[in-house]
Amino acid sequence: MPTSTEAIRTYLAKLGLDPEIADMYLALHAHGPQSISSLSRNSGVERTRIYRLLDAMKDAGIIEIDVHDKRSIVRAAHIGNLQTLLSRREQELRTLQDELREIERGFSHTSISSELTKVHFYQGEAGNKQMFWNQTRATTEGLCILYENMQGRTNSAYFERWVRKCNERNLHFRGIIGQHFIETQQQWYAAHSNERLEHWESRYIDPQIFPVTHSVITYDDVVAYYNWKDGEIFGIEVINQEIADAQRNIFEMLWKQAVPVDDLKGLATATAQPTD
Repeated sequence: MPTSTEAIRTYLAKLGLDPEIADMYLALHAHGPQSISSLSRNSGVERTRIYRLLDAMKDAGIIEIDVHDKRSIVRAAHIGNLQTLLSRREQELRTLQDELREIERGFSHTSISSELTKVHFYQGEAGNKQMFWNQTRATTEGLCILYENMQGRTNSAYFERWVRKCNERNLHFRGIIGQHFIETQQQWYAAHSNERLEHWESRYIDPQIFPVTHSVITYDDVVAYYNWKDGEIFGIEVINQEIADAQRNIFEMLWKQAVPVDDLKGLATATAQPTD
């Protein structure tokens, strides 16, 4: 009889075997080979359940069944026979690992990637939130062309966490904005009061110079495109240093033609003149 019945129960449970199997195995060890009726009585497991569990015990190799005079006699096998079950599980795990590699290769064929470029697609609000959070790991200035503010599409609590993280990491942002961004800021701050980015500078771009229809944010080697229009919510990250550098050049050309904005909270329209 094992010195710790609880250890047997725990180990068999880790193998995914029913707890009643442990009760049956311990009863066989305590009382020796026995009939189904005796096993039911000694283990406390209902007879109808025993018939269902015997197959699992045979598969695990921990019992043997002899038939005498049309009666089944069950005896406990050596607990070490579980090694066969473990070996089978190891092989199943190796097979699953091989299948996972095949699946990963299949996904790589449907994605857009190379040694120099990766493209990540994000769907829905949760996907766009992940893209925003990715920005908090930036090591360079964030250059933003913004169609609308982010807090109106996330929520106040998320925006607060995002701002705190950006401020903790001393991240710097410059933003080129259009009239729609100003309107979304006015609507938001009419009803909310949030922490503000410590390093944020914005300029307004006349739509005749450049109409802002989507949000684009560039940092490190990433260009992130956001879409929240017409019920479609998705985002794309293009990770390529040359593309990011080209987007930076576009941003700087637009920045020179844009109008400085000091305070978006109370701004209705931008009236200042472009600066060089």
